[in-house]
Amino acid sequence: PVFAGMNGSAIENFSCVIYNIFLMNCTWQAGGDAPADTQYFLYWQKSREDNQMECELYIKDENCRNMGCIFQNVSIGIEKAYFLVNGSSKDSLIRFYDEYIDLYKIEKLMPPSNITVNCDEIKNDCIIQWQRPQISHSNKDMCFQYEINIKYK
Repeated sequence: PVFAGMNGSAIENFSCVIYNIFLMNCTWQAGGDAPADTQYFLYWQKSREDNQMECELYIKDENCRNMGCIFQNVSIGIEKAYFLVNGSSKDSLIRFYDEYIDLYKIEKLMPPSNITVNCDEIKNDCIIQWQRPQISHSNKDMCFQYEINIKYK
């Protein structure tokens, strides 16, 4: 059955973020009614054509329970990625949690680099230039908007 497992045993508050261009960090909390010995395991699949991969670097809590994962060398494709967290306990069946996520929506962008400011006091103007930060997905120039906040001393 799709909803096999004890009510309240599936993880809660699942979230992932991609940062530094190719690292992904996913975290969750244990289900409120999960037995104390419950251990969770995260699998993800970047696209339908890719193989499902288990986390290789779990983040553990004080009880050595897996509560997150760090993935390296992540690249963002055009399909939604599939995430599955299942659990095991010697006493109970644990309900799984799954979700599809657009990876580009969870990428935390780096700030712009090589910022230069050249001001001309005679013309009373400034030219501010910068380089777009590196990103890992393909719509490289479609999603950038910048806001400049100038403060005078």
